[in-house]
Amino acid sequence: MHFESLDDFLNYSKNRVEQYLNTAIGKRRASVVLSQAMAYSAVQGGKRVRAALVYGAARACGVDDVAALDPLAAAVEAMHAYSLIHDDLPAMDDDALRRGQPSCHVAFDEATAILAGDALQALAFELLVKAHGPQISAEQCLAMVACLAQASGAKGMVAGQMLDMAAAHDAVNLAQLERLHSLKTGALIVASVEIGALSQNHVGTKQIDFLRTYAQAIGLAFQVQDDILDIESDTATLGKAQGSDMINDKSTYPALLGMTAAKGRLMELHQQAKASVTEFGAAAQPLVWLADFIVTRKH
Repeated sequence: MHFESLDDFLNYSKNRVEQYLNTAIGKRRASVVLSQAMAYSAVQGGKRVRAALVYGAARACGVDDVAALDPLAAAVEAMHAYSLIHDDLPAMDDDALRRGQPSCHVAFDEATAILAGDALQALAFELLVKAHGPQISAEQCLAMVACLAQASGAKGMVAGQMLDMAAAHDAVNLAQLERLHSLKTGALIVASVEIGALSQNHVGTKQIDFLRTYAQAIGLAFQVQDDILDIESDTATLGKAQGSDMINDKSTYPALLGMTAAKGRLMELHQQAKASVTEFGAAAQPLVWLADFIVTRKH
């Protein structure tokens, strides 16, 4: 399929993954309130960057069967939604807004939010397993499950959140900050790209290494831009409280480097990401667009 622009590709990815997620969550009928809370956090709003990375990485590796990618994209978005629900909880970041609407624990209640997050995490792995079919082997599914598990747990996203909570009380240096964000934000971004690549049964180690380098760079770039926007944007545009990092005295790139150097680091990561996918040629154009989007986005 040919895409004319980033918007074209993002809209295509967003529509596919949201339709798939909506259907998958709608089949969970044991508790209506639980399903509502899951859908509230996973289906409404969001840029769907991680889903787009699944589709984009698979495209770069020559995968043509887009339908086979839908459960993979939905899995990383379900895992991301779980992390946002739990990060927003009073015991974590205590954020009342997410994607321009009340956070899950505000819209429902704290217990429901915790359980909705738990259910979305379980759903993510269920979707990966169910991706097994003519285009994706059981061996590929197993590799994807292992990838997502490592990226999401004590070696990835959860560890990053723990380090982020500790950093709220103790100052960190640049190396520590980058490690924190490589885990908290970057690990799931890397997993999204790697899962997309693993959908191609002939993908080579060299290709995955290039894509992993790309993903690591955009993962850090995403956080640098987040830190910049927390200072330069506003609550209405961000969809969450502007200036919260400064109020909470969090370690950020602008705080450690100054705004000029932080923007320089952002450009450095941007160039590194684009250079990493040049060998894929025109097939990687959506990945190049996504790298551009991450460093120029306004929310």
